[in-house]
Formats: sequence, C-alpha cells, structure tokens
Amino acid sequence: MTPGGYAWWYLDAFSDDGRYGITIIAFVGSVFSPYYAWAGRRDPLNHCAINVALYGRGASRWSMTERGRGALSRKPHEFSLGRSTLAWDGSKLFAEIDERGAPIPRPLRGRVWLEPQAWNRQSFTLSESGSHVWRPVAPFARALVAFSEPNISWSGDAYLDFNQGAAPLEADFRYWTWSRARTRTGAAILYEAERRAAPPLSLSLRFGPDGAAREGALPPRAALAPGLWRVKRETRSDTDARVTAGFEDSPFYTRSRIAHRLDGEDTTSMHEALDCDRFAHPLVRAMLPFRMPRAFGGGRG
Repeated sequence: MTPGGYAWWYLDAFSDDGRYGITIIAFVGSVFSPYYAWAGRRDPLNHCAINVALYGRGASRWSMTERGRGALSRKPHEFSLGRSTLAWDGSKLFAEIDERGAPIPRPLRGRVWLEPQAWNRQSFTLSESGSHVWRPVAPFARALVAFSEPNISWSGDAYLDFNQGAAPLEADFRYWTWSRARTRTGAAILYEAERRAAPPLSLSLRFGPDGAAREGALPPRAALAPGLWRVKRETRSDTDARVTAGFEDSPFYTRSRIAHRLDGEDTTSMHEALDCDRFAHPLVRAMLPFRMPRAFGGGRG
C-alpha cells in the first residue's frame, strides 16, 4: 500500500427483531485517523484500527483504538490487530473481538459469524482518477452475533463490503451518502458522491441471488432530518423517507436506520452520510482522539 493509501473491510447487521445492530470496520491506513494525517500519511500500516459499534437498548458500545505495525498481523485469509481477529474460512467471515470502548472504557468481547448469501465480484471506481474503489462483496448475508461483554446474542440480516484508495477521501470528495437494504428479491444499494473535480456520482444498484450488480431506477431525492450536528442527510425514495433510529451523530458523519420505498417496496436501510469538508477542518480533527485513542505501546495488547 502506497503512502496516503487506505483499505477497509466493512460489515453490518441488524437483528431479526429489529432491536439490535452491529458494525465492524477493519482499517489499514485509517482514513479518519488524526494520527495518520498528522504523520503525513507516510506509513498506512502504522495506522490501523478495528472499529466496533454495538447498537440496542442496554447493549450500546463503541470502540476504535488505533494501533501501529507492532500490533498488526496479516495472512492471506486473516487480519489480526491487537487482540482482535477477522478470518475467512472459505465460506464464512469470522470476527473475534476483544476491544475496549471509548470514551467510556468498557470492554467489548464477542464473536461474529457472517455467511454471504450472494457474492458480487464487480468493483466500482468512485473517482475519475481511479484512486478510490468500492466492492460490495456480499450485498446480502446472514450473521450470528454472540458477545459476552455486553452479554447479548442474536442473528439477522447482514452485509459486507471493501473499500480501497490511494488518496485521502477529502482530497477527492466533498460529500457522500450510502445506504443498503435487504429486499424481497435480494438487496438494493444507493451510493452518491459530490466529487471535487468531476461530475456527481449516482449509483442505484440491485442484487439478486446470483450476486451480480444491475443498474436500477434512480428514485427521486428524499430529504432526511439532520442530526444533532446538522450534517446533511438525504437518500432516494419513491415517496418520503424518514430516520427511524440514529446510531452515530458526529460533526462530519452520521449513521442511521431509515425507512423508504424502493421499486414499490417498503424497505429499511442502513444509511451513512459523510461531509468531507467538515472532516478536514483542523478543529474537528483535533476532537477525534476523544473517541479514537491510539495505543502507542506497540505489541498485541
């Protein structure tokens, strides 16, 4: 990976009863790391993190501790950082999580198994320069979640993707929004970006059991209520859309569950909005260590 580069693997899941959710993101060259930016983005492997977020009453936790090269181990089918590991066994992704929360230092310990129900092999170039690439690896999947800290177990609908780039996000994008929904026939993904030196990007993708991506109709824009920090949120929907649960709300980023209508079907989506101009502001970057500490000692602890 070249200086300034990054990669991340993202998974999310909702419980079948709608009460709980989880996201796990494994970063190399952590794109949101203030430490990586302050170091001049010279060494991506020295700025890695596994972000874990649990959602649900009595079970909400957050962790994103950045670690350096000494805490990283990579094999063809395994990624370990500190005491946490993500591994692929040929049919399922397994995550062993052992992290400590921030800003409240509560433990997060548990396991997640994600089994794809469809495979997509197509990647999408998000910038005209080719410096940012996204692949929705498993547009729909099933996940089993079993944590001891907090004590919670459930199963539900899931999703897995991969992003890779050779430049900071804020260098090429002003704003983007993304959502994914499980549908009756597969999955629907909306991806839109305001690019700095190119026309806007709009993707409206549908995935069936074969996992292949097909262009779907681009529904009208639908505004969503902004969060506490007033980050703009919008989506696409045949009718009005609304936020049904707020998961993350920061000065530059939101993650939410939304209700909207796609192709005549009422759907529930995981939704993200990212304001790159806000993220690049020095004051915002100086706030990030509050939620994203760095372990400076090295090693696997």
